[in-house]
Formats: sequence, structure tokens, C-alpha cells
Amino acid sequence: MLGRTRKVRIETERMTLRLPAHSDFRAWTGLRAQSADFLQPWEPAWAADHLTRKAFTNRIYWAQRAWTSGSAMALFLERRQDGALMGALTLDNIRRGPAQSGTLGYWIGAPFARQGYMSEAIKATVHHAFHALDLSRIEAACLPENTPSRGVLEHCGFKYEGVAQSYLQIANRWRTHVLYANLRHDRRGRTDAG
Repeated sequence: MLGRTRKVRIETERMTLRLPAHSDFRAWTGLRAQSADFLQPWEPAWAADHLTRKAFTNRIYWAQRAWTSGSAMALFLERRQDGALMGALTLDNIRRGPAQSGTLGYWIGAPFARQGYMSEAIKATVHHAFHALDLSRIEAACLPENTPSRGVLEHCGFKYEGVAQSYLQIANRWRTHVLYANLRHDRRGRTDAG
């Protein structure tokens, strides 16, 4: 679905998932800085300008272009109760044609971790991807030792599919990741061809 002009907004029980805006800069920078020790073991190394306004502005423009072109959907998690920015997730590498798939990435700030917010956001995003975007497969990967992330994926219906050697550079080292997928019509384990 190329050429989207409408902004995406997904409502969950406790959150609004929405495209990032320039006005989110202070909240985003504050949360990322506050959560640096919590996040950095699991993420690619932060560039020297990671928390600058210029880098954030580039993220905003990328998110808008990616949504309009149909290549990605980058969403901020906003708690409805008080408008707090809690984290983000991105459905990236959206592939059309025979693949109809995308890759999920996500992070949550340390103050909001382990409260079910990310599970809620992922479930809503997967539902949106399957029913509004007509995708068939959502993939995700994480470090093998990231037990909380693996648990979130499994809780959200993702199934373990294997290992990818030297999949991503995390903290400046090529790291092996475990691969998960959630299928719109999950036929894994079935032996019938129909």
C-alpha cells in the first residue's frame, strides 16, 4: 500500500501508538538518556550524536518518508493516562509481493519495563500489520541471552525459528541472534497440504 497520506494511530487498552513528532524530542532524549545502561547492551552502538536534536529530526523525517512509501512503520508508545513517552517499535523492511512480510524491532524505557506495555504494543502492531497492512509474516530477532525480550515475543505469539550467525552489530561486536516469527495463518507443524 504505497503513497499513504493518512497518519497511523493504533489504540490499545493503555496506550496510543503513533508516528513520532518533532515535539517528542525532549521526552525521547530524556528517556533514552535515563535508560542508556538498560538499553545499550541490546542495541547497536549509539553514534556520538545519538541524543542530539539533529539526529532526532533525521529520525522523524525517516519515519515519515518510510510510512508514506510503505517501507516501514515507526511508532512511539504513549501512555494514554498521562501522555508519557515509554518507548518505540518499528515494523521495518516491509516487503510486498509474494513475501508480504516485515521485521519488528522495539525498545522500552527502563521505568516502564516489565509492566506489560511492550507486549500490549506488539500484539496491537501485529494485529494492525495482519489486518490493515495485509502482511502475512512478522519477523523479529534478539540476542540469545535477552530472556525478557524472548519472553515478550513468545507471549505475543512469535515462535522460535532458528539462529542467525553474526546477524547484527551490538555494542560494536557482530552478534548471533535467535530468530522468531509470527504468521498470520500459522501452518507450522501441520502435515496436510490443504
